[in-house]
Amino acid sequence: MLSLLIEPQTLQSALSRDDILLIDLCRDEIYAQTHLPGAVHISPSELVCGIQPAVGRLPSKEHLEALFSRIGYSPDKHIVAYDDEGGGWAGRFIWTLDVIGHDGYSVLDGGLIAWAAEGRPVTGEVPVATRTEVTLTIDPAPIAEKEDVLASIDDDSTLVWDARSVEEWAGTRVVAARGGHVPGAINLDWLELMDRDNALRLRRDLKELIDAQGLGQAKQVITHCQTHHRSGLTYFAGKLLGMNIRAYHGSWSEWGNDPDMPVENPAAR
Repeated sequence: MLSLLIEPQTLQSALSRDDILLIDLCRDEIYAQTHLPGAVHISPSELVCGIQPAVGRLPSKEHLEALFSRIGYSPDKHIVAYDDEGGGWAGRFIWTLDVIGHDGYSVLDGGLIAWAAEGRPVTGEVPVATRTEVTLTIDPAPIAEKEDVLASIDDDSTLVWDARSVEEWAGTRVVAARGGHVPGAINLDWLELMDRDNALRLRRDLKELIDAQGLGQAKQVITHCQTHHRSGLTYFAGKLLGMNIRAYHGSWSEWGNDPDMPVENPAAR
């Protein structure tokens, strides 16, 4: 049984197993040049709906069924995900797996960066995935909608984790119709979860970092960023620490562009 977060050495030893489905979520151009042997590529754009303004929302069930059929998905596979950026897209994929009810998965700590830093084998050869016919059921439990976020503002048992930069949270950098944050949202930038001195692995003091923000003690946490890409990592970190966490897939691109949603904007004071 592979753990939720695995190291390169452990993964390399497991790659010969028939039940492993290795998923690469790196940039398309990186995958074309180099990837882990046997890794099937998913372009990050395939994980989002792409419809303005909330481009990061979950795609349709039909889209997901076509995607999972293409990669050769089956419920008995143990899926290992990795990317080349510290875990944002890998975490977003883990959230997607939770949404379809698949719980056999791991994330490669540090992804391609950590794997390559240890000199482990890579290839440019693209494997041919054996297509499967997939029918999915969508589980709404991991999904937060804007109504859930709105309700959380007056709910002491639920905290909102804003994974964007402090500038976005504070409204000094605006990438929607309005800047600022969900009232009461706690800002902890997704980049702070990565150890830049350890090949972008998750920080070993991750729990202490999250607890210091008061997030670890919350009964429920809803995390978001701009498009639920960066919050893929914060969602996964919450899962890793056993938190009761959901992801707001509309994220700030939906909230900040909806004039009916309340906003705190420190920059406008």
